[in-house]
Amino acid sequence: MTTKIARVEPKFKSPGPHPNGIQASPEGLWCIDQGNHKVTRQDWDTGKVNFEAQTDTVHSSGITLGGGYLWIASTYEVKIAKLDPETGKTIAKYDSPGAGIVAWRQGAPDAGVTGAHGLEWKDGKLYVASPPSQMIHVMDPETWTETHSFRAPGLRVHGLAWGRDGFLWAADTSAGTVNLLDPADGRVMDVLRVQAPVEVHALTIYQDVLWYADAETCQIGRLIVDS
Repeated sequence: MTTKIARVEPKFKSPGPHPNGIQASPEGLWCIDQGNHKVTRQDWDTGKVNFEAQTDTVHSSGITLGGGYLWIASTYEVKIAKLDPETGKTIAKYDSPGAGIVAWRQGAPDAGVTGAHGLEWKDGKLYVASPPSQMIHVMDPETWTETHSFRAPGLRVHGLAWGRDGFLWAADTSAGTVNLLDPADGRVMDVLRVQAPVEVHALTIYQDVLWYADAETCQIGRLIVDS
């Protein structure tokens, strides 16, 4: 098996200082910023901001669209927020599944409980990536109950994006990889090694191409795998 290297193709910078979640839509690229807590939407071609709103989320790390709502992982509030996509106003907040202390902070005297990172939506269910549990939790948004969960490979699962054949891409920021998972059991179907030194925090897919955001450099772009 040949190692697959994902070549980085930068497109534009995020409008905020710490982009930590992105989600594709026909209207543009949604982004939640962990630094200023603003949600924005940028034009795919120019990066120009065509929507912006201040949220009441706290150091957030994931965003998706589903069921007519905008969903944001309010990581340091340990909540998942449901927002009106027209205004950015919060409608409800729910407890973040898999919350706890992340493995690399275990035992530290100042370690605190944190919540989810990447989010995705499919068939009326919210998929929630949790670095503390190192799992992906599948939530029923109507009852806020967990219907399923599966292991995410690596130390620090982050962004999520739906790939081919119903499989789910999941970024492991610590390892610099993006893994294609079977959501039935977490089996790894494929893996991409991201071109260093880029850190893939946020992840989404648009026109069958993975997009990333690097929270350290504010760079947003595409991951290209040359055939």
